[in-house]
Amino acid sequence: MYIERLTLQSFRNYERAELEFSPLTNVIYGNNAQGKTNILEAVYLFAQGRSHRAKSDKELIRFGESCAKLGLDFCDSSRSYRCAMQISSNGRKSVSINHVHIMKLSKLMSYLNVVMFSPEDLNIVKGSPAARRRFIDSSVSQLYPAYLAALIDYNKTLAQKNSLLKMLKTKGKRSDPTLSVWNSRLAEEGAKIMNSRAEFVKIINRSSAEIQSEISGEVLSVRYTPSIKTENMTEEEILTYLSEREGREVEMASSMYGIQRDDIEIFVNDREAKLFGSQGQQRTAALSMKIAEAEYIKSIKGEYPVLLLDDIMSELDINRRMYLSEKIRDKQVLITSTDTDLIDKDTETRLFKIENGTVI
Repeated sequence: MYIERLTLQSFRNYERAELEFSPLTNVIYGNNAQGKTNILEAVYLFAQGRSHRAKSDKELIRFGESCAKLGLDFCDSSRSYRCAMQISSNGRKSVSINHVHIMKLSKLMSYLNVVMFSPEDLNIVKGSPAARRRFIDSSVSQLYPAYLAALIDYNKTLAQKNSLLKMLKTKGKRSDPTLSVWNSRLAEEGAKIMNSRAEFVKIINRSSAEIQSEISGEVLSVRYTPSIKTENMTEEEILTYLSEREGREVEMASSMYGIQRDDIEIFVNDREAKLFGSQGQQRTAALSMKIAEAEYIKSIKGEYPVLLLDDIMSELDINRRMYLSEKIRDKQVLITSTDTDLIDKDTETRLFKIENGTVI
């Protein structure tokens, strides 16, 4: 899988831009605050349907413009795709693939697969549980539309349940028949999500442990820690678990149990990396898990995702940088950097210099 061409119009700080990429290494370089990461953000939009950093789509539109337009041409092992996206200031987003309108943005995730590496990946290890859940969800959702559908349905139901819990708390009531309906829905979708997460973490644990050992000789262990503790993670067990704790949730006016509170435990040499790991150990663990994510996608899809490296080389020491360079050598990668000397280049490498939203 590789990207051939990206076009931008009124996107972020770009008035107009067109980039034709090499199927291997592409280096997007320049000083800070020139628009390098905006290129990766545009590609990420076509893979995930959303930005990895903007809170609102309006932030993506160039100042003073009414809309942004993006185009992306890419290929996988079976065919070529031409994608177009328009983001309007009223919050609407229109997407087409091969001139066919995509009704749901979630459908985008089944076409283009990417893995983003960035300095913020350290949050996978030392950040909040939400950062680790995003790591799982973005990976699995790219490959399994049913997982993403279950996640969307779960979150909609969760919002309805939380609204009901707040109402019951306000009125001083202890229960309501609708609460059982919402718990039943949450148990149904939650069972699918929990089992998929458990399987994903098991695979990532095995793969990332091998990578960590190759990089540093350390022992890495990644464990799934669901909020709901059941023996088999079946729908029936989850429903029983939630039903038995309805009173506690009404008292707190919030859903205290469920996949929205899941986490991953990460250990290096049998010590919890979040609490006891050095900065180097934490960064190596995060890097190992991201490389394992790319390997996971390859094992399912039969081809590697496009790798997006956002100023990651400057964050790594020479040994880790050499290891990553070797891992990405025969794959398409888009790298942003202020210093091209940090990156191994060959005849296939394509360089793009960025100055104030202009591709030189």
